[in-house]
Amino acid sequence: MARHLGITIVAILMVLFGIAEIATGFTHNFVGIINTTQSSASTYGAAIVGAVYAIGGLLLLPMKKRLARVSLFCLGIVVVGRVYLVLTGLYPFTTALQIGSIVVGTLIALIFMVYIGLVKWGSFQP
Repeated sequence: MARHLGITIVAILMVLFGIAEIATGFTHNFVGIINTTQSSASTYGAAIVGAVYAIGGLLLLPMKKRLARVSLFCLGIVVVGRVYLVLTGLYPFTTALQIGSIVVGTLIALIFMVYIGLVKWGSFQP
């Protein structure tokens, strides 16, 4: 079974978004939109969420259902992790731009979950 173009694009985006999340954790700034708190909890929290996001993307590339299940679990961790970072104040949720970017970023992860788990599940090998 050949690799599906849509899944490849999602996998690449997940890796890129994960790297951006890691960078946000260490710089405490995402292109001026999100300024995280300067605490080590914020650094490690965002870095862990980003690493899980990137790993989830890499797991899609072999096109195996068992790895896709793990990738879906990773996306679930990303969503829960982002919500946790907001609820604990590690990702400030104070300006419209911050709120919008956090909500959109979390929705993208949810859309990836739906796309992989419902729309393209049949594209994966057993």
